[in-house]
Amino acid sequence: MNNMQMIEYESLVLSNAAFMEDMEAAAARVIQSGWYIMGKEVGSFEAEFAEFNGAKHCIGVANGLDALILSIEALDLPKGSDILVASNTYIATILAILRAGHQPVLVEPELTTFNMDPALLSGAMTSKTRAICVTHLFGKICRMDAITAFANEHDLKLIEDCAQSHGAKLQGKMSGTFGNAGCFSFYPTKNLGALGDAGAIITDDDELADKLRHLRNYGSKQKYVNRYVGINSRLDELQAAFLRVKLKHLDVMTEHKRMLATIYDEQLPAWVKKPLRRDDEFDVFHIYGIRHPSRDSLRQYLLDNGVKTEVHYPIPPHHQDAMKGILTGVYPIAEEQHATELSLPISNGHTADDIRRVCDVISDFENIK
Repeated sequence: MNNMQMIEYESLVLSNAAFMEDMEAAAARVIQSGWYIMGKEVGSFEAEFAEFNGAKHCIGVANGLDALILSIEALDLPKGSDILVASNTYIATILAILRAGHQPVLVEPELTTFNMDPALLSGAMTSKTRAICVTHLFGKICRMDAITAFANEHDLKLIEDCAQSHGAKLQGKMSGTFGNAGCFSFYPTKNLGALGDAGAIITDDDELADKLRHLRNYGSKQKYVNRYVGINSRLDELQAAFLRVKLKHLDVMTEHKRMLATIYDEQLPAWVKKPLRRDDEFDVFHIYGIRHPSRDSLRQYLLDNGVKTEVHYPIPPHHQDAMKGILTGVYPIAEEQHATELSLPISNGHTADDIRRVCDVISDFENIK
């Protein structure tokens, strides 16, 4: 490697640098308020995030996994129901289905988008299927037009895992607003990232929202009065204050990432399998995932030449030890994606010059083979 500075896959210090002064002021505001759980910051963020998404309700919770578990529980599906879920999703989506007392049934994704293939839903249906849980992977929204139509036709509930799709749209409509509930993670690396764990659920259903507000707080909305068997999963007041700061800048951050993605689109060599972009989809590029049959060699070459990358994800869910006896079957598309995917740097802390350098290094990889 030459003496050029390493391009990190992501530096949260760089990504958050522009917001430091405002976040320090927000932290001081919370500390000085003397109110640290379920206060004004949470209420204000919930209202602001609901408005951002065009949703009626937002319910802050402790993390994205809890958002999924609570949303599935609140739908009151028959215990042991089958829920259709992508075979290449992050394990959290599947864990949520299991934790809520149901059975995940895997549906293969489209090879070109990493998202659930609507054409395969009918073949995955069983007599116990009661819901679909989609995951909008890498910042690209699923084909919710087709998926929603299928869910309506078969009277299925629809949960959206939006952990990677803050602000992504299909035909102008936000991810998280197509189904019964949209579930968000604000893990620090997300496009809208907290400085710790945090999550939220959006919905237009008044009754569902009310139940979720109970469930996240021991099953209670009135102190010492417990209506449901709930848990403690409250969005932290301090994290809500940080999220309020960054939400004001989310559109600008998204446009920055889209600009970086366009550089990749235009300057990566033709032999790289790049993300598919469609005219009616607004991608927010939480991850810029390419595919290459020699993924591991390419990744090592990039590292040797000053570029760090990630893999999302190295092991498909049905090959995880935790899923033995739970997930069965063969899923060749998911396996191909997991074996060939490579995530390139594309954060709020990266510059256009960083991305051009990544493209140059990748171009050299093919030249030396």
